[in-house]
Amino acid sequence: MTVALIALALLPLLPAGAALVAPVRVTQALTVTVSLAGLGLALALVPDAGRRDLRTGFLRVDALSAVFVLATAFVYAACAAHSIGYLRHDEKARDFPRYARRFYVGFNLFAWSMLCAPLVDGLALLWIAVEITTVVSALLVAVENTEGATEAAWKYVLIASVGLGIALLATIFMYYAGAQALGQTYDLAFDPLVKAAPRLPAGPVRLAFVLAVLGFGTKVGLVPVHTWLPDAHAEAPTPVSAMLSGSLLAVSFYAVLRYYQITAAAVGGHFPRTVLLVFGIASLLLAALYLLDQHDIKRLLAYSSVEHMGILAIGVGFGATLALTGVLLHVLAHAAAKANAFMGAGALVRKYRTKEIRRLRGGAGLLPWSAPLFLTAVLALSAMPPFGIFRSEFQIVAGGLRSGRYGPAAALVVLVTVAFMGLARTATRVVLTPAAVPDDGTAPVQGEPSVWMVVPVLAGVVALVVLGLHPPTGLVHLLARGAAELGGTA
Repeated sequence: MTVALIALALLPLLPAGAALVAPVRVTQALTVTVSLAGLGLALALVPDAGRRDLRTGFLRVDALSAVFVLATAFVYAACAAHSIGYLRHDEKARDFPRYARRFYVGFNLFAWSMLCAPLVDGLALLWIAVEITTVVSALLVAVENTEGATEAAWKYVLIASVGLGIALLATIFMYYAGAQALGQTYDLAFDPLVKAAPRLPAGPVRLAFVLAVLGFGTKVGLVPVHTWLPDAHAEAPTPVSAMLSGSLLAVSFYAVLRYYQITAAAVGGHFPRTVLLVFGIASLLLAALYLLDQHDIKRLLAYSSVEHMGILAIGVGFGATLALTGVLLHVLAHAAAKANAFMGAGALVRKYRTKEIRRLRGGAGLLPWSAPLFLTAVLALSAMPPFGIFRSEFQIVAGGLRSGRYGPAAALVVLVTVAFMGLARTATRVVLTPAAVPDDGTAPVQGEPSVWMVVPVLAGVVALVVLGLHPPTGLVHLLARGAAELGGTA
């Protein structure tokens, strides 16, 4: 397993380096191969991480981090395959080799930084890894060099930089708190801090947690520090949007969970759970209302991501073991569903050459695979059975009722229903409403842009059905141990 940890932390650097010198086809083949190898290594970690911690040097995996590694590895593999079909549309452009080189360097470095974040051992190293994700992903948002993409990238950089500055302040306060019990020479590693948590001063720990929620919450997309997210996700290339929503937001939430773990052990669970409930309900409320009236299909999915990050925060706020297990399952299911939704939207955008929802009609007739798969992804995001998000949200609501949080549990159900109405109305119009004849008499030609844009979505559907109907035993043990690490209540 030591070799697996090191390989996971280093493998994406190989196609990133190759992209600088190798032909595009070679880079694409290497990216897909490495991403599939990374997914295999992440799956291999599941049985061991469900029983014990794995560590080597600065790398460490427990059940909690293994969940986020697995989610990132899956999205990386799916988007690597999808990118081949997505970029094929631009192959005849004069500057395509230069564009593809920049895209794959950034794409693989982005995956590398998101895999490293859950693998590193310590709050300081975690902050550095999340900071790297910001720099690389901002460049990817602007890679298409349009006015809208450049504006979205600058907005992202400015807001995320402020947020990570606040997160750095949280790291400093947590270091100060830890120094009172561990001395000034300790390295902010997770295990010593959690073990010493009962001896930490309550005031600095509470302050560090609130700052961490605000700081890392900027990258998570929690209200009110979410404003960069719809613009960046709408303007980025579709494979990048899928990785932003399916993986980056979750990895940033992982950082919040590490602070939650320490804070709950130091001052009890009531304070951090209340903070997360406030941020979670606010995020879910705003996202549900915005989903009722969107005009850009990728912005619609971006607000759906805000909704699901709110659900994660509410689930942790409930505190019950069942809810925490549901939260970790939700991380995996949301990664697959949101990647599928963005990849389906990418096929629609390529076919119709627009992101405007009012101009996307008759999808089922033009895209016999991608359009129904897009509708399937939206239904999965809306917590329809038999997909994994139905199971995870059911567990979260049941955990909320079990913990006595009847009001927040009821609010969760109502707001998720409102969000479902917005998502389902748009998706059914796009896929099932007959297409209007354009004014110039021309219409898109029936057929898929590329098989590479279909196969990874099919894999995502299989994953969602497995997570919803019968998660593997090893994964069930992993989720249960992860919930225990977060200090779930009976």
